[in-house]
Amino acid sequence: MTEEESRHRQRARFEALAHVVAEPLHRYLLRRTGADAVEDVLAEAMLVLWRRIDDVPGLAAAPASPPDPDDVLPWCYGVARGCLANARRADGRRLRLMERLIRTQDRQPPGGDDHSDLHAALAALGSLDREVVRLWAWEGLTPRQIAEATGLSPNAVSIRLHRAKKRLAEQLGRKTNEPSGHKRDEGRSSQ
Repeated sequence: MTEEESRHRQRARFEALAHVVAEPLHRYLLRRTGADAVEDVLAEAMLVLWRRIDDVPGLAAAPASPPDPDDVLPWCYGVARGCLANARRADGRRLRLMERLIRTQDRQPPGGDDHSDLHAALAALGSLDREVVRLWAWEGLTPRQIAEATGLSPNAVSIRLHRAKKRLAEQLGRKTNEPSGHKRDEGRSSQ
């Protein structure tokens, strides 16, 4: 059997299976979740059935006749049940993430530090420069690692990072020759 014949046979088996199970799975999901999620979960279940077509019990190797629903539906219900559980877990993760983001935004940092000027300065950078700075400052990546994450060369990352830091310093009003956080008389004796 050629590869094309094999693909054709697999497609015919799946179409025969889908014809038998799509409507019952749709009803099954409608009774267990909101109407807005049914189509997505059903699509995911059908994708799993396509990928695991050889594992479906009761499905003949050659689609001479449609499969018997009593033979294939129980296993397909199990697939739909698993896909629904995955969708619910994903929804829960998204909800927890949104709640955490809202709590983080609402919470003022200790000492009442306001970083709105920093966020405004970051927003003034181009999107790629902003991402390079964030990867460097927030994620602690080296220019070589940033290059891997962004698809730029390490040299281009170093140049972008240097220029972006310079623009940020200018926008934040730190155009002095002293490194930030140092006092002029620091480390000197008072004699």
